[in-house]
This record gives sequence, structure tokens and C-alpha cells, in this order.
Amino acid sequence: MILVTTETIGGRKPKKVFGLVKGSSIRAKWFGKDMISSLRFLVGGELVEYTEMMEETRQFATQRMINEAKRLGADAILNVRISTSQIMTGAAEVIIYGTAVRMK
Repeated sequence: MILVTTETIGGRKPKKVFGLVKGSSIRAKWFGKDMISSLRFLVGGELVEYTEMMEETRQFATQRMINEAKRLGADAILNVRISTSQIMTGAAEVIIYGTAVRMK
């Protein structure tokens, strides 16, 4: 699956447009890791536990979007956008969306 943030791929327009596809995921860290991050917050430095959480969340959301596009028969997703928000302390939502198309 080709994912791009542009309206075309190499100047080529899609042969068929399926429409909007999206994927989302809400993840939280285990309480113990949340405590470790709280301590790290006090002394400074990267909050590795949250970095890992966000990466996992992006991967889950992206895969869900790709799966939806594949079910439609798409081979690419154009205009991919991603948004994040904090749901509560220690939990974040990622939503990723774009336009499913067939290029071939």
C-alpha cells in the first residue's frame, strides 16, 4: 500500500477514487510505566514510555486505515493526515485518514 501526503503520486492521477478511509486507536500506558514517566518528568529528559505508546498507537491506527482501504480494493492512499489528542492523563488517541484510490 502506498501512503502519501500529496494529491498525486509522481504526477499521475488515480484511476479510481474510493473515498475517505480512516483508522484510529486509543492507548494508555500501564500504571507502573506511568509512574516511571512521572519521575522522569521531574528530572527532565525524553519520556520514553510515552514515545513508545505514541508510536504503537500510530502503527495500530495506520494499519486499520490500510485494512479499510484494502477492503475497498485500493492500492494507495492520498492526502494522508494524522491527528492526535489526549483523552486523559496517560492515554492518547491517534486518528489517521486519507483518500483511498486505485492507481493501476
